[in-house]
Amino acid sequence: QVQLAESGGGLVQAGGSLRLSCAASGRTFRSYAMGWFRQAPGKEREFVAAISSGGSVTDYANSVKGRFTISRDNAKNTVYLQMNTLKSEDTAIYYCAAAPTSLAGTTRSAYNSWGQGTQVTVSS
Repeated sequence: QVQLAESGGGLVQAGGSLRLSCAASGRTFRSYAMGWFRQAPGKEREFVAAISSGGSVTDYANSVKGRFTISRDNAKNTVYLQMNTLKSEDTAIYYCAAAPTSLAGTTRSAYNSWGQGTQVTVSS
């Protein structure tokens, strides 16, 4: 497993942007697929975006497609989530997750390492 630490959350007005970062420990980061999930109050944790271990394949939830971009820098052991045109419904705790495979997809059970989360609040 890897240890993950998210940063970059905060309060932003609707229409604004934020970039989340997730720093991973360990020398095997490049062998892990990475994902972002989010959990709003009273709701289940849901998939947001995923990226393959090499960074060439990405996937997005329909609700964020065209607004969010996932990327990774394997030299820095970091994965990013660029969030643009934020909406109030994007308010949630955002979690970074790692899966010991080249491509993990959208299901939570595929990921075996999770960060503590970072709060994103979008005011309307």
